[in-house]
Amino acid sequence: MNGAKRILSRCRFANPLRSPQISKYRSTPKQVTHCYHFYTFSPSRIPTLIDSNAALPGRRNHFFSSSPESLVDIFSSDDWSSKLDEHLESSKLGLNHETVIYVLKKLSNDPRKASEFFGWAVDKNGFEPSSSIYSLMLRIYARKDFMKEFWVTIKEMKEKGFYIDEETFKSIFAIFRGLKMEADATALKHFFQRLIAENAMEDCVKQVVETIRFSEWGVDVENKLEAMHFVVSDNFVLRVLKELRSKGCSSKAYSFFKWIENRLGYKHDSVTYNGVLRVLCWEDSIDRFWVVLDEMTNAGFEIDFDTYVKVSRQLQKNKMLHESVRLYEHMMNGSYKPSLKECNVLLRTLATHSNPDLDLVYRVVNKFEESGNSLSKHIYDGIHRSLTSLGKFAEAEIIVATMRNAGFEPDNITYSQSVFGLCKAKRFADARKIVDSMTGCDPDIKTWTILIKGHCDGGEIDGAVLCFGRMIEAGCDPDADVLDVLVNGFLSRGRTSGARELIVELAGGLRVAPWQSTFKKVIGKLLAERKLEEATEVLRVMKKQKYPAYTEPFVEYVCKYGTVAEAREVLAAMGGGSKFPAVAAYRNVLGGLVKEGRLSEANDLLFKCPHHIRKHPSVIEIFGSAAKLNRT
Repeated sequence: MNGAKRILSRCRFANPLRSPQISKYRSTPKQVTHCYHFYTFSPSRIPTLIDSNAALPGRRNHFFSSSPESLVDIFSSDDWSSKLDEHLESSKLGLNHETVIYVLKKLSNDPRKASEFFGWAVDKNGFEPSSSIYSLMLRIYARKDFMKEFWVTIKEMKEKGFYIDEETFKSIFAIFRGLKMEADATALKHFFQRLIAENAMEDCVKQVVETIRFSEWGVDVENKLEAMHFVVSDNFVLRVLKELRSKGCSSKAYSFFKWIENRLGYKHDSVTYNGVLRVLCWEDSIDRFWVVLDEMTNAGFEIDFDTYVKVSRQLQKNKMLHESVRLYEHMMNGSYKPSLKECNVLLRTLATHSNPDLDLVYRVVNKFEESGNSLSKHIYDGIHRSLTSLGKFAEAEIIVATMRNAGFEPDNITYSQSVFGLCKAKRFADARKIVDSMTGCDPDIKTWTILIKGHCDGGEIDGAVLCFGRMIEAGCDPDADVLDVLVNGFLSRGRTSGARELIVELAGGLRVAPWQSTFKKVIGKLLAERKLEEATEVLRVMKKQKYPAYTEPFVEYVCKYGTVAEAREVLAAMGGGSKFPAVAAYRNVLGGLVKEGRLSEANDLLFKCPHHIRKHPSVIEIFGSAAKLNRT
């Protein structure tokens, strides 16, 4: 391959994807004779209603029940009225921490309805919120239209002595910055810092944490803690646990948790149990996690939904997949069942593992079905993804047939998963045939990208470029993602010049806007191979895409190896051709030459610099310092 332009030109005269063979997905079987053990539908779930009061006239049926799903149904409705409010108030339902968290999480995408429920729970039902529930409300209110409610809630937290933990602060601060709410982000930061300074509890928390973390847990530590005579509360316990986890002291956090119970007689509740579970969901403390979970279950408490989401995500992130599935099964046996979304997230994590464990996949699906749910398209996708990743294509086709019988047609996700699996198995021709014979939908940019990446990962770079050409012929516009995939493919095989030609030709001819990181990778590789001219060409294209000049590697290169002429060429490219680069660019190059002991080249370059550069104080200072150095 001598150049991307010639490669793409050749692609227009060759069509390697055309094949008379079509995918088996095209035929729709009338009957499925093979059935997996997970595929046993159970009757539709019938909600258990604690109170079957008659519905209000003229309105949809609202059953006034303390069951979490019933409350979600009531407060997610659009027919909220004073009459309904009066009925709920008279009911005086007993709300616990777990139920309030569950309903708020379910309503979190609609802050108005979440606020209505929160107000009703506190003002009309007498519920006392914890710091974790207040933190959840802050995350729900963290959007432009609810800033009044956000700051009112923060004020209320402060008045009640609650503390905004660092995790909540950082997540909301990032949300504000992402929404360009700089004033609110700054105000939150100042409030958080002031709250820490003013909070008397903070000093006590620090003292407890420092006493624990620097010593082995034992009688001496326990005596020192007891001598502090601190007041134990939910908020205090959560602060200590989180601080110890942040210091890498999960086992000591557990010891503290048990000590305040056994020595101080503190009775743990749902808030502190959920708090310690968030601290123990790591590999070095997972055994204690299950011990605590058994204890809290025996005490009549359950994992709240917010804790489940955070713990499950952490377990999945740490590749603790068996633990993730075990926790999912535990939750599905309780009152606060994970949503379909959480099931999908877990299945995706299991399926995208380098070597998916089908037993874990089936356990999740079985538990989902046992709870009265019908398999959705997403669930089928999770099973299909695992099978194709493992190379079990015959079984995957049976899943597709079963899925069709259930009323779900294969789509780009289905085909893309087959393409991924076939490429992983290095069956590239079969993968191309799948793309070429898709029915019911056309391959989209994601399908093409998976096909191209599969070729690149398998070392089939020429095949990847041919697929890229076929994609363009099919009228699918390339994007920065697929270009980055191709570039990475070339660079992984040491074909740096090919990567340079791709990025130059495609960014210009096809008007693709590559990512800034793609430019940087190519420039870095070219300079490592002493290809300054080619790297400078990529820098010019980068500037045309309105990215800031990537100056650091060029400065380092020309100061060590470059001639004066090359330094001037690089400086011109940094300026974008017709413009002079910033004074800082000249200063960096001139200063770098001096530091490398190339004072003669630095003087030659200075002589050829524009007048305003030669007379700039910072540039004069460089050569003044060099002169002093020479005199010494």
